[in-house]
Amino acid sequence: MTKQYSIYPLTEVVVLAGGQARRMSGVNKLLQTFDEQIQLVKIYAYLSPLTVKFWVNSDRDLTVYRQLVPNISCFSDEINGFLGPLMGMKTAWSYAESNYILFIPCDITYIPSDVFISLHERLKQSEFAEVVYVELNSDPLYPFCLMKRSSLAVVSEQLVLGEYSLKECFKRLNAEKVTFQHERTIFHSINSIDELQQYRKVRYLSEVLHHI
Repeated sequence: MTKQYSIYPLTEVVVLAGGQARRMSGVNKLLQTFDEQIQLVKIYAYLSPLTVKFWVNSDRDLTVYRQLVPNISCFSDEINGFLGPLMGMKTAWSYAESNYILFIPCDITYIPSDVFISLHERLKQSEFAEVVYVELNSDPLYPFCLMKRSSLAVVSEQLVLGEYSLKECFKRLNAEKVTFQHERTIFHSINSIDELQQYRKVRYLSEVLHHI
């Protein structure tokens, strides 16, 4: 962690990449190039300076991940079945040593430069919140969040009840949000091959217009 961020509690980063990617025909989104860089490399470059440890929650392509970023660590969901990001979050606490985790979805397109500081500041200001999530251009991005270890009891209980919704779980955790705006972000995440093609086209046109 760089000096700029050392005033905040020790925080680990976990990339949530444990889904089936059914709408992407099974393609591993973390290994796709949405922009100029492979997603894993892009996310690592943005967030590794902020963290004491960088994790990927995934059950495949671990060797490829380590070839791209040799010093990352990986873990699979403790229960198989692709139960969603909530299971990845619960499992993460079995590996993380710090009391704070910054979770980020593998298909994110835009990472605000001040997201780490903004989430920590909001969490510090809230007496009861155990999680703070990102809202981008009025869309809630629940998997992009900063979570306290104290959230684990509620997360575990939701999973036992078969309730996998992050939105509903976050209500119980008295969630706060931090809102960001980015006028050049059309898709905040990529969920299908069609969206990826549209994203690349729109981004290309946006770059052209920006330089006119």
